[in-house]
Amino acid sequence: MSPRRIGQRISSRARGGFQPRAIIALAVIWVLLWDRITIGNAVNGLIIGAVITQIFPLPSIQYFGRIHPWPLVVLTTRFFVDLVSAAIEVSIATLDRHPPKGGSIVEVQLRVRNELYMTIISALVSLVPGSIVVEARRTANVLYVHGFHVTTPEGLEELREDVLAVETRVVRALGSPEELAAVNDETTAKEDA
Repeated sequence: MSPRRIGQRISSRARGGFQPRAIIALAVIWVLLWDRITIGNAVNGLIIGAVITQIFPLPSIQYFGRIHPWPLVVLTTRFFVDLVSAAIEVSIATLDRHPPKGGSIVEVQLRVRNELYMTIISALVSLVPGSIVVEARRTANVLYVHGFHVTTPEGLEELREDVLAVETRVVRALGSPEELAAVNDETTAKEDA
């Protein structure tokens, strides 16, 4: 390949494209940072968003699913229930004179290979008190999750199953028919065993 073609390929890749969703998201963040909604702040946010997306183009995320309203409600409701119950559990452990000692990291192999789902699952798991994703390996499709009170093999398996349950709810809320089939087939196989 000639040097000119290589240079053309690099420059066309570096230019990026018009990313309206990213520009709007950055404009919203800009307005929130100023803590005042004005026309000037909104226009400045759009300009800054357009400049940033041209200088630092965001990679595209492959998403072939669709939003399923009822499973999305289930996902959101279950997240808030988990959030409240985990917060209570962590508060009790904090106030206990003899809190449980230790904690463990568990490797969770996700069933559906999708960066968007991995990001959502990581956020949902990390936002619940008592658990946090310490590493995500995109190429292996694996999350490493720390549980603050997990000290037994049964606790490790329970934490792994909790993360896989979050994955199931995310895929049911946002997945394509193929992704739904993959998650439902494995869930059904575990329930039958």
